[in-house]
Amino acid sequence: MAGDAQSDDRRRGGPSSALRWRGDEPPFSTRFDDHYYSRHDGRAECAHVFLAGNDLPARWRDRERFVIGELGFGTGLNMTETWRLWKTVRQPGQALSLVSIEAYPLAAEAAASALGAWPELAVEREAMIRHWPALMAGQQIDLDDSTTLCLLVGEAEDRLSRWDGRADAWFLDGFAPKKNPDLWSGTLMRAVFDHTVPGGSFATYTAAGWVRRNLMAAGFTVEKRPGHAGKRDMCVGWRD
Repeated sequence: MAGDAQSDDRRRGGPSSALRWRGDEPPFSTRFDDHYYSRHDGRAECAHVFLAGNDLPARWRDRERFVIGELGFGTGLNMTETWRLWKTVRQPGQALSLVSIEAYPLAAEAAASALGAWPELAVEREAMIRHWPALMAGQQIDLDDSTTLCLLVGEAEDRLSRWDGRADAWFLDGFAPKKNPDLWSGTLMRAVFDHTVPGGSFATYTAAGWVRRNLMAAGFTVEKRPGHAGKRDMCVGWRD
């Protein structure tokens, strides 16, 4: 049995002191004691929380350029699903920029294995993994002729302070606030607000009271909505 488990680890990206696989469950971070995405279909969670929560794709209509920022790149699920959706509705002349921040990036093999749970993302997964070395080096990569992706590797406060852009929408997708409080701090939420265009939005799966208070203190208008897969609440908000 031990040999089978070790073989499964190698197939999925190799054993790691910070990453564990449990059967068909999502990859599990031993560093943060939490799964990388919902056990109730992470792709469906992305659609419900991050895409619908930011009113996408409706807000892409008639926009020449749209920028999405993300805290917590993880397996790259949100970015690949967003790109897949974008390709179905984009119009000539439109451009989408995806910018994500991640302090502990996964190996390419681990990300590819995690995303392999969704055959619908095969084309996007393969394209992203092909660019993995450049992505990890912080280079902006062209996913296609209308979509770019940039990964800012490092601690969120530091990397965001050095980013000179502003997002139209944010995916706030760090590990659970009680497991990873630094990614939900008041200081970081103020930095997110400062890097959001007027009228810009955010969405997150969490509705923890102190996170909502940090977002409101930063300047966002915050609203609770029903969460994914029976989860009672999630949060969305916008900069007036």
